[in-house]
Amino acid sequence: MTIWIINGPNLNMLGIREPGIYGKGTYEDLCRYIRDEAEKLGVETEIFQSNHEGEIVTKIQEALGRADAIVINPAAYTHTSIAILDALKAVNLPAAEVHLSDVTKRESFRQISYAGMACREHFIGLGFEGYARALKAMKNAVENALFSPK
Repeated sequence: MTIWIINGPNLNMLGIREPGIYGKGTYEDLCRYIRDEAEKLGVETEIFQSNHEGEIVTKIQEALGRADAIVINPAAYTHTSIAILDALKAVNLPAAEVHLSDVTKRESFRQISYAGMACREHFIGLGFEGYARALKAMKNAVENALFSPK
């Protein structure tokens, strides 16, 4: 089983950008954490990060036929990108949305999640652990055929 992890803008700046909100762990720390958690679950992962919306859309499209599920942290594109929403709907794979911070308790413009509309699971404000929970949920969804196309 292969689960793709797709991360959006500024996640490459973890540990530098607003550590009071996002923590002191770096993006490399996050990737190591994801790989370790995936290994414990016995799943393969491909981890991708981009600051460019079109590259994220392309990566989602490339998952079709190559990944069993997607874990996505669209970061700031969560609140603005209908293109990412449309790509997730187009590939129609089980998907989980992750956010390191609790976006529900932040600025009002962060209250809408376009990408989340195409995700069956949401892990918000759990830091790195949100990725571990998302991996487990997607593994469970694929193994137990819990995903039904929209």
